[in-house]
Formats: sequence, C-alpha cells, structure tokens
Amino acid sequence: MIGLEAEFSLFVNERRRKPEQVFGDPQKLVRARMLPRTGRSFQLPAGGAIYFDTGVIEVATPIVELGPGCCFRATRLLWEQIRYLRDELDHWSIRHDRTARLQGFSTHYNLSFRARHEGSAHQLGFLLAHILPVPLMLLAANRQSTAIGVRPRANRIEVTADFTPDAALMLATCAFVAGAAETVREWPSYDVTELAKHGIPRLARFSLRKHSSRKGWRVLARSLARDPFTCDPNAQHWKLRDGRIVSLRDIANETLRPFRKQIRRLGDLQTLRHIEAVFAGDARSLLDFAERPKAYDDAGRAFDWNRRRVRHWPRSAYERVIHKVIAGEPIRYGAKRYKIERMQGWYEVVCREIKTARRRVFNLDELAKWGATHKRR
Repeated sequence: MIGLEAEFSLFVNERRRKPEQVFGDPQKLVRARMLPRTGRSFQLPAGGAIYFDTGVIEVATPIVELGPGCCFRATRLLWEQIRYLRDELDHWSIRHDRTARLQGFSTHYNLSFRARHEGSAHQLGFLLAHILPVPLMLLAANRQSTAIGVRPRANRIEVTADFTPDAALMLATCAFVAGAAETVREWPSYDVTELAKHGIPRLARFSLRKHSSRKGWRVLARSLARDPFTCDPNAQHWKLRDGRIVSLRDIANETLRPFRKQIRRLGDLQTLRHIEAVFAGDARSLLDFAERPKAYDDAGRAFDWNRRRVRHWPRSAYERVIHKVIAGEPIRYGAKRYKIERMQGWYEVVCREIKTARRRVFNLDELAKWGATHKRR
C-alpha cells in the first residue's frame, strides 16, 4: 500500500501560529462533522485525515493499493485533502475577519511492503537512503531545502522531503520513490554492494546522518562534499567512487535506469517522461530557480488535474470504500447491517451491528471484496 502526508505551518494575520492554540482541535476548523480516528486525528470529508502535530497542520491520504497508477491516485488524493483544508481556512478567515495561509513544510511518502529478508525494513531503508537523495533533490527540493530522509518502520518505509507546491513534481517524486522501493525490494540482497551490481553511481564523499525524528537517516549538505541545494545542478563538480566527475543531473540520470519499469507501472508513462525531462534538464527542477518559489508560502491555491488522466485512473477499491464510510450511511455485510463508528488506523473500520449493537472491526480488503462481489450480483 501507499500513502502520502503533507505538513504545513499556519500563518494568521501574517504571524506564525500553532494550530492547537488557534483552533483547539481540527473539528473547530472544519465545518462538516468528522468521524474520529485513532489518536487525535479526524477523517476529512475529502477522504483523508487531518491532525495537529507539534505546531503544524498535517493532512494525509487514505491508503491506496500498490499497483498500476497508484502514485497518480495517491498524489491526487493528497492535493484533494490540501484543497479541502484551504477552502475551510478561507471560510474560517471570513467568519473571524482574519487572514490565514499555509506555508508548505514537508511531504512524507509511505510504502508498506512484504518482507523478503530478515530485518527487511531497516536494511531496505538503509539501501534506499543511498539511492534516493540525489534524484529527490532534483524532483522535490528547493534552494532552502536542507535534507532528504528515509525512516524504516515495522513493514513500512517512509521517505521525507520538503513539501513540493508543484503537483506534477510531487507525482514524479512519489513515482520515483515507489518505483525504486518496489524494484529494490526484489533484489536478492539489501546490502549496499548491490548498488554497483545495478550500475547505481556512488559519491566519493557520502555519509548518512541520524534522522531528526524517530529512527532513520538523512542526507544533509554536510553529508556531501558541498551543498547540493545551493549549487548548480548542471555543474560537473561531483566526484564519484569510480573517479568520474559529474553533475547532479548526471547522477540522477544514471540512478533512474534500473527503476524505469516500475516507475512507469506505478506512475504512468507521462510521469516517467517528466522525470526523464527533469533529469535531462529539459524540464525545470525547483533547484533551477534562484530562489524558493513563492507558491510555498501560500500553498493549496492551485488544483488542476488533467481530466483524461483522472478518467484513466479512477478511484481505487479502497478509496470507494472510504468514501462510503465518510458518508456515514449504514453498510450491509452479508445479511447484517452495520453503523460506522470510526476509522481505526489506516486499514480498519469500527462498526456496530444495528440489530444487536455488537462491535465488529472490518478491514478495507473485506469491505472492498464484499462490495465488488455484491455489485457483480
């Protein structure tokens, strides 16, 4: 499965504020009644979740099945949550006669996977931390960025980068992360020696640093010979272990080669072509701009998706189930009817049988399979 999260700093009347102090909890911001979730989060009417986390507003997508087009679906879902949040902030601003804007902070790309080796999450995350930084610098970073990170969980990998105000670049980032992770997952070993076997270039000076939160690693400016976020991405002044002197774009281009098939499958051909164009210098990276684009400071205003691509990648089975859950209507499973109480984590729905009031927890696969079978009948 795949899921995305985005964090935003809140500015009220051009002063940075903690959302907990301004709103209390997300239900005081969102006008529609929301289903509670595990912890302090709520289910957004747009399908995802919202919560306040250490001074930022965070929105997250529901999980999407890993398969063809999943990166397009997940990225579109995240922008739907962002746009919904932006609209609610606009209404709050009118009611309270204040200005409110969102400044992009970070985006997290989460992938769950089936383990192939002992200690898979840690080993896979460590290997990806050697692969992803340079390509993601070109796809997701800007002149004020400071790090690309990888955090392993039990059966999940979380990749952290700056928020990207350009939806096409966010989609490209998502597809590269997912395509690389799915390709590497099938390798016979997660040892770093696999990098040379698959033709992935390695910088002569490269050191991973401890992640700022939870377990994991980051690549910072001081991890490398120079600051990659402020230098010219076309300049050939990066020394590789094989002795060559290349540019960041050269490194990203070479790194792309083993992952093209999975990137096209999990994203689509248009996304792969965009990644190729950014790495070739035929499309703009945010590192090509002298300054960080102004769109970071007022995020969520633009929301434009190609209708043909939306029709090509309609809602996934999980998305359809979650929208039914949000609608709050009773669901029928077998011969029984259930009232929905809340989401439990990202994968389970807590219900009560209407007739007996017995509690039952369904997972999304159960509801999706039942819905598909019932529809065919």
